[in-house]
Amino acid sequence: MPEPSAESLFPDSPSENEGVTNDPVGYARVALERGIDAAEGGFTYAVPAALGDLRVGERVTVPLGRGNRPAAGIVVERMGEAHASIKTVKPISARQRGSVSLPDDLVELARWIAAYYHCPLGMVFAGMLPAAVKHGTGTRSREQVRAVASGGDASRPEPSKLQRAVLDAAGSEGRWWDAKALADAAGAKSVSPVRQLVEKGWLETQRTEAVVSDLDLRAQRAVAPTRPPELTPAQAEAVSRLAGSLDAGFGVHLLHGVTGSGKTEVYLRVIDSLLHRDETSAPLPGVIVLVPEIALTPQTVGRFLARFPGGGVAVLHSGLTAAQRHAQWRRIRDGEARVVVGARSAVFAPLPKVGLIVVDEEHESSYKQDQLPRYHARDVAIRRAQRAGCPVVLGSATPSLESWHNAACDRANLVTLPDRVPGATLPDVELVDLAEERRERRGVHLLSRRLEALLQQNLDAGGQAILLLNRRGYANYLACPDHRCGWMMRCHHCDVTMVYHRDLGPASGGGVTRCHHCDAEQVLATACPECGRKVSVFGLGTQKVQAELERKFPGARLARMDADSMRTARDYQQTLDAFAAGQTDILLGTQMIAKGLDVPNVRLVGVVSGDTSLNFPDFRASERTFQLIAQVAGRAGRGEHRGRVVVQTFNPDDPAIRRAADHDYVGFAEEEIATRQAAGLPPVGRMARIVLRDTDPAANLRRATRLGHAGRGRGG
Repeated sequence: MPEPSAESLFPDSPSENEGVTNDPVGYARVALERGIDAAEGGFTYAVPAALGDLRVGERVTVPLGRGNRPAAGIVVERMGEAHASIKTVKPISARQRGSVSLPDDLVELARWIAAYYHCPLGMVFAGMLPAAVKHGTGTRSREQVRAVASGGDASRPEPSKLQRAVLDAAGSEGRWWDAKALADAAGAKSVSPVRQLVEKGWLETQRTEAVVSDLDLRAQRAVAPTRPPELTPAQAEAVSRLAGSLDAGFGVHLLHGVTGSGKTEVYLRVIDSLLHRDETSAPLPGVIVLVPEIALTPQTVGRFLARFPGGGVAVLHSGLTAAQRHAQWRRIRDGEARVVVGARSAVFAPLPKVGLIVVDEEHESSYKQDQLPRYHARDVAIRRAQRAGCPVVLGSATPSLESWHNAACDRANLVTLPDRVPGATLPDVELVDLAEERRERRGVHLLSRRLEALLQQNLDAGGQAILLLNRRGYANYLACPDHRCGWMMRCHHCDVTMVYHRDLGPASGGGVTRCHHCDAEQVLATACPECGRKVSVFGLGTQKVQAELERKFPGARLARMDADSMRTARDYQQTLDAFAAGQTDILLGTQMIAKGLDVPNVRLVGVVSGDTSLNFPDFRASERTFQLIAQVAGRAGRGEHRGRVVVQTFNPDDPAIRRAADHDYVGFAEEEIATRQAAGLPPVGRMARIVLRDTDPAANLRRATRLGHAGRGRGG
């Protein structure tokens, strides 16, 4: 909303809608931000004379349907002639305020996404442009004045002594001033002299808009700028190869480095090389750095700000407020920031020119968007780099098998960091067989005797520990204890089992059950609705582990990080800052703590259940199990103390778990790809998932049956 003012220096500027007529000076194709499939990506509209300078990528308002309802869309093409009868072509209503526009490369990228992911083009644009940008959140309107150039109207009334002081303060170099700032500079007690000079013609005016937010990125810089560390031979080789590719055009480079090998330092050196190249043409190239979780963003931004303190770093992720997101987006678009750090959607950062894209932890499933448009940020990053003619670096200690297979087939260049940086060694990993543990130990214990003992030793020695359980809530299975009944609590909408959350219920206790698919909630059932028996609660989650830790280690300082306890980006940052500062002894969490954390005093890592991902009905279950265990194990032993990892599992002989314990990614990848090849699964084969929805189950079944027959070549 514009800033309220008691008195304006000049009347409101005319609306951008005024002056629009039906006399066309050309035509434009507009992709509407709605779920509408249109031929060639959009609808044809006439361009009125007042909008003759309309460019591809600008956001406009157009009339839609018989009622001419206002609809927003993006101009995707300018045409000299309409592809339909001129009588049926409606004119564009207006250009959206705030100069909301996308660069040409993002318009072309949107076309590719729409075709590749089978999504209406307008919906792709709707996902590209943050809502805060479209709504102008945080925009403030300001009036500015400056002295009229000399040689103006000689009949202008002479200024008073105070007004002359205002003119002297304004200067003759053409600088624009805020009215209040100019009055203060001249020693005036109000803006009245400024307003009077406007009326007399000595000052001219303009209205500008700025986005105001309270985000101070400097607060995320945990350390002052320091001298870069000395590179290891492997790091130096990686920097040389990747920096040398900056002038070679498009290329995909897979940086495979074990945890703690210094991949981020390699990114920083290559980016520094790009930013300090002699560039003769404008705009200057920028860099996009993608991280998989907003939990990683503050510490990553802190490292980049420490290395590039000049203020050219921007951040984009869902944890920002609307005004903060708008302000950062504008900084990027206007060329004020050349380094963009963010989560998945930052791949659409409106940099005027892209010179390098880095996708850190490229294997992470969080890069996959689960809403329309259902894009994969890693693949979109590769496509954007291809269009920009620049390199893209995919980094990971446990690369996706797709990227590893591409490197093996020479579709990507493999760069390796086989060892940790000096002073750090890979941790020892110990497997605990939970089946044997439960045979020897009575009662239900989420922590094995071995893990309990090591936790106590670690606490006594002043070390910190990380415990991973990739399942939030308290219990994930609520059922009737009578096997003859068979009742189980399921979601009314999704038919999946409900998860019990003990600390999300009313203050009186009891908790709630929540569906982790659609977030629907139900009150916890205390009795079976079928037979009346008392409901039993089975399974485990981070809340249940927290309760056991509090009972067994009452003096330990404990923090939990999962989607239930971390609601805002501030929650993430405060929890991670406290852990890094040594104010937390045990950090318990889901997969969000399994990557990126670099805390030297972490001496012990415990995986409460190594089988959680292994039991998913997904052909990638083994791959994700290996990645999760290997990544969280890599958090230990990054300081002077050697790390130790305990993995609790019912399947100690499973190849994924065994290879992860041995830090053997290459061996796992070779075995898993051979298994996938035998089954015709990705990355060797191709697979598509088709989802059909209908309010009528019978009609949906008939349609699915016809589609299945057609897919098998049987027709009908």
